[in-house]
Amino acid sequence: MDVVIKNTLASFNPSQAGWQFMWVILFVGLAGVGIAVERILYIYVRSSKGRDRFLLDFGRYVADKKYEDAIHLCRSSLLPIAAVLGAVVSVHDKGKEAIIAASDAAFLTEAPRVNRYLSIIALIASIATLLGLSGTIFGLIITFDAVANKPAAERPAALANGISVAMGTTLLGLFVAIPLLVVQGFLSLFSERVIQEMEEKSLKVINSFA
Repeated sequence: MDVVIKNTLASFNPSQAGWQFMWVILFVGLAGVGIAVERILYIYVRSSKGRDRFLLDFGRYVADKKYEDAIHLCRSSLLPIAAVLGAVVSVHDKGKEAIIAASDAAFLTEAPRVNRYLSIIALIASIATLLGLSGTIFGLIITFDAVANKPAAERPAALANGISVAMGTTLLGLFVAIPLLVVQGFLSLFSERVIQEMEEKSLKVINSFA
């Protein structure tokens, strides 16, 4: 394992063939990690922290017909579900059509914010994989060139260099892509749960006013 890490790190040196692929894959991976961290903070923290307490207080206010307190609670919260429920309560006395329209408008605003950038994480993972494959092809070209054109004395070193480029870029591309795909999968599942909860809770509140 130490040899693999050592050789991979050495592949970033500009004196090594294929170093450009290594750096590009690294930068692509860092971009993916940055987006993933932002999505984790938004979906797992902003969209979830204090949700149970909020729903409990909101339900109590609505049950007691303290609509102004419910609206104030929604406006003071950063939860996406708070924006949807707040929109519903703010027009509770204007008829079912107005309530549904307000709910739909708020939902269409908040739902895309929850799902935002998730497809980009998967795209970055695919790009990292393809860049790794490109590096593999580049390394194979070096290998075949060594077989065809290098003198016998230089051929083993050239073959080793080409194979190292091919395997190193593939390995780094997979190291970047696999974790990003796993994170993207979990984020997609959790974001769907957040969106479904928004739909469910808003529908229940709408029915209570109908």
